[in-house]
Amino acid sequence: MYRTLLLLVAMACPAWSASYRFSSVWDGEKKIPGACVTVDAGKIQAVGACPAGAVDLSKYTAIPGMIDVHTHLTYVDSNPVAPAARGAAVVYLSAENAMKTLEAGVTTVRDLGAQNYSDIAMRDLIEKGKMKGPRMFVSGYGLMVTRGAVATPNTADGVSEVLKFVRAQVAAGADVIKMYGSTGSGRDVTGFQTFTFEEMKAAVDAAHALGKRIAIHSYGPTGARDAVNAGTDSLEHATDMDDATIAEMVRRKTWYVPTIDHNRYYADNFKMLQYPQSAVGDLNDFIQRNLESAKKAFRAGVRFAMGSDVVYTMFGENTRELGWLVKAGMTPEQALKVATVNGAELLGREKSLGSLKPGYLADIVAVEGDPTVDVTVAIQKVRWVMKGGEVLTDKTK
Repeated sequence: MYRTLLLLVAMACPAWSASYRFSSVWDGEKKIPGACVTVDAGKIQAVGACPAGAVDLSKYTAIPGMIDVHTHLTYVDSNPVAPAARGAAVVYLSAENAMKTLEAGVTTVRDLGAQNYSDIAMRDLIEKGKMKGPRMFVSGYGLMVTRGAVATPNTADGVSEVLKFVRAQVAAGADVIKMYGSTGSGRDVTGFQTFTFEEMKAAVDAAHALGKRIAIHSYGPTGARDAVNAGTDSLEHATDMDDATIAEMVRRKTWYVPTIDHNRYYADNFKMLQYPQSAVGDLNDFIQRNLESAKKAFRAGVRFAMGSDVVYTMFGENTRELGWLVKAGMTPEQALKVATVNGAELLGREKSLGSLKPGYLADIVAVEGDPTVDVTVAIQKVRWVMKGGEVLTDKTK
């Protein structure tokens, strides 16, 4: 009863100082057995000895709130003509996606592409406490080449239009720029390069000049090569990369976000998504090539961050990517660092997110088991989630 009362008070009063006792705390670098995390005013005050009256979560291991650096929280319906996919309804319907993301232990996301600046609206509502959800870093529209006869707000052709687009996203309030450097999405696993090197370089330079980072999507090797040489901060999805591109990523410290699991989702749900049976074979082939590229990149020393490319009904499965990172050659602890410490560094928030250390934001996830030994613990056994000192989901009872 006393423990329940303490939990209720902590949930109602996120600024209230409280200590939480865990069987072990993995702080992003090491495990601290039998430790408490003390939280005050939304930040971690101390990690270590347990004071009297600490909330008992000693059945669980504490890890930092995980960071998914490639999401699409506003993708609410796989049918693009449905009323659910139009207008202000998107933000309202996306609240469910946000909560499922939190329940998976993801307290921060980088959202890479939305229509009508719905991602900016969500970010601001969450920051103001009007909506429950992960901390969001958003891109506004994702930049594509013109398709068809009519230009849309997310398209540009040529260096001058690319520059105008980047400036427009920053002016609208975007935190990061997203550019589609190749074809490839959903059942389409082609990787034909779209933007030229010159256009990519213009986007990168414009973003950096305005103090923003840029993520470039490329399913194929040529778009990946030019994105890396243009100076992208992160490369999304890239498959079949050659050794020279991978070596350049190491030299430039380019982040790689392989998003292997999202094509598994498409293959598993091909009927719901109305894909033909033949698409499953294409998706599975791409998954294997994606995994082989990740293996090569990891062996070479490329820096990874965890991205799910989650859409539609995939929310809550964000952290399944951890399993693929282990298949790519990482230890469970290395994969966990990718989803926490590395994600924070990619966002430029390595001094406030991704670790359980004094002064950091109190983003804490309690899992049942030891995820540094068995990564499925972090995927399947999240029991309690705190974001910024506020308990947002509690399944410990």
